[in-house]
Amino acid sequence: MRKTLLWILAVIITLAAAVYQRMTGPTYPYRGKADVGGTEIKFKLPRSAENVKDCEVSIKAPAADIAGTVEYKRYKTEDPWTEIPMDRKDDKLVAFLPKQPVAGKLAYAVLLLKDEKKVSLTGADPIVIRFKGEVPMAVLIPHVLIMFLAMLFSTRAGLAALDRKSNPRKLALWAAALLFIGGFILGPLVQHFGFGPYWTGFPLGFDLTDNKTLIAMIGWIIALIAGRKGKPARVWVLAAAILLLIVYTIPHSLLGSELDYSKLSPPTK
Repeated sequence: MRKTLLWILAVIITLAAAVYQRMTGPTYPYRGKADVGGTEIKFKLPRSAENVKDCEVSIKAPAADIAGTVEYKRYKTEDPWTEIPMDRKDDKLVAFLPKQPVAGKLAYAVLLLKDEKKVSLTGADPIVIRFKGEVPMAVLIPHVLIMFLAMLFSTRAGLAALDRKSNPRKLALWAAALLFIGGFILGPLVQHFGFGPYWTGFPLGFDLTDNKTLIAMIGWIIALIAGRKGKPARVWVLAAAILLLIVYTIPHSLLGSELDYSKLSPPTK
């Protein structure tokens, strides 16, 4: 019964960390609501898109007298802002952001108009969307699943390290093995399909996702070395589990791949 409860606790902690990471990441859709001429508009704006096609931006606006425009430009450039009208399709206003090269970003704002009053859904500052290549589901799904399991077994090992009646050694081995497969085999494949390079962390770059995975792996290697010959190494296992929990809650894709537009030609109209 105690082991079952510890597994349930580990699942709860892992799910909470995963949800937190997802909702605080820079690629999570920008959500909110705004008052447009007395009409409440709820919206969800994309901050990540595959570059196989233009990215749709749609706002549910049932009131026929509400119009909208989208303004955009290439991120971190001196490009002029381009304004495009949003077309009405039934109860939605729709516009399309032009697809960009891999790791290319656009800054954009959505403005709604009613009774000659204009409201920016994105506030005073635009939001940023990053484009990526298409990652095969055969690679992405196992990566996400195995990274989740790595976090789960890591958390469970940490809880076992606190229990004097348990030896966390086997759980630690599972956590380290899953982290290696998910973070250093499947992770680079996801990075390659999405952005080109296989690895952009230390010593090749500053990608935070790669670097935090590397730090977590080092933590687990130290814990396994400390626990050689079957030793519980409780302090080291607990430290490795806490370290992975900390790095796991750092928003995914923060400081990720970004195209330098200064190396490309200006956009053509």
